[in-house]
Amino acid sequence: MAVSPIIIICLLSLIGYGSCHPPPPPPPRGCSVDVDPPYRVLCDLEAVWGVVLEAVACSGGVTSLVLAVLLLVKLRSISDPARRSGLGPLLLLLGTLLGIFTISLAFLVGKNQALCVVRRAFWGPLFALCFSSLLVQGVRLRRLVSGKSSPSGSTLAALGLALALVQGIISAEWVLLTVVREGHPACEYPPLDFALTCSYTLGLLLIAMGLSLGVVLCGGEFAAEGGGNSEEDRETENEKRRWKCNAVWLFLSSLASALLWVAWLGFYLYGSQALRGKANRERGGGKKDARVLDEPALAVALVIQGWILLLFHAIPEAHLCLRKPPQSNTQDFFDTSHTSPPPHFGDELPSHSHRPFAENQAFSMEEHSASSSHGNVRPGIAFRGHVYQPTEMALVMNGGTMPTAPVNYTGRRLW
Repeated sequence: MAVSPIIIICLLSLIGYGSCHPPPPPPPRGCSVDVDPPYRVLCDLEAVWGVVLEAVACSGGVTSLVLAVLLLVKLRSISDPARRSGLGPLLLLLGTLLGIFTISLAFLVGKNQALCVVRRAFWGPLFALCFSSLLVQGVRLRRLVSGKSSPSGSTLAALGLALALVQGIISAEWVLLTVVREGHPACEYPPLDFALTCSYTLGLLLIAMGLSLGVVLCGGEFAAEGGGNSEEDRETENEKRRWKCNAVWLFLSSLASALLWVAWLGFYLYGSQALRGKANRERGGGKKDARVLDEPALAVALVIQGWILLLFHAIPEAHLCLRKPPQSNTQDFFDTSHTSPPPHFGDELPSHSHRPFAENQAFSMEEHSASSSHGNVRPGIAFRGHVYQPTEMALVMNGGTMPTAPVNYTGRRLW
């Protein structure tokens, strides 16, 4: 009987614990019970924006991967060094776009310490890689339009990596100073600090846009001398026009990226704070939705930026690299790659049955009979009294080779 009060106390404590911690809310439509609440935005069909953004990001990642594989497969078929030099920065850009579409999913799910460190550490370097790829493409197009040779694709890709490394150092120092040294939570940081750490990335974008605009507007002035009216000069002008087409796509992608950055920075720094303040005043000053708009805004900016670079730069650049160059109208007489078979003189003549050198043999027979009348005969030797000179018909009938006199022909007899 003494055990029953203990059992009753335990049951009452369990009931009180259950009343203090209510059961978790049921999952939304489209999500199962096994999905954790932070990840339910990826399958919530009631708030469909997360599913749509996830689908757009996944399709962009698949497109970048397929385009990169296609360029690697067609790499051997591109023999022009000028076109081949653009593949290095283009492959670097496609790999970076795959990372951008992947990290955009990290801004959709709930926040924890490790996930926030990943967001802050990879946001700036990924964009720096994208914009440094655009910058080195602008340097390449400027040299090609001016008539100079472009650096190799590996050199341009290494230059892009070196430029993006600076942003990587900036982001790493920011995370280490605020999280490790000062001990602040990784998910709590002022929006202004986040925007200032991306100032170097924005500088790369502006330089790339300036270079591409210079190639589009002043591309012909970069050349040393003006061209003439020869066929070679016309081909050079056509080649410069094609490089200007690449520069137009590069400028459009840079301009669209700059407009997007102005839009999302303005919303992230001012519009999001205004909306949060209004929502907090309506809810009585609560802090429940203090940052509910920040992460979706960053995720949308990532996905839109990736598709801008994919549609306005990666796909046109890949098409222009893989397109076969137009054939030249001038004939290179010193080109031995295409050899024509030697002419067959016998095929051009009408078919008739007669032996070659008929006129020469007739002439020799007359000379032989004439010399026999004088009594001086060389038995078994058909010769002429003059120097042996084959006619043009004899050359044609013999297939182009020079007929020779008999071996034991001693030359002209003097009598």
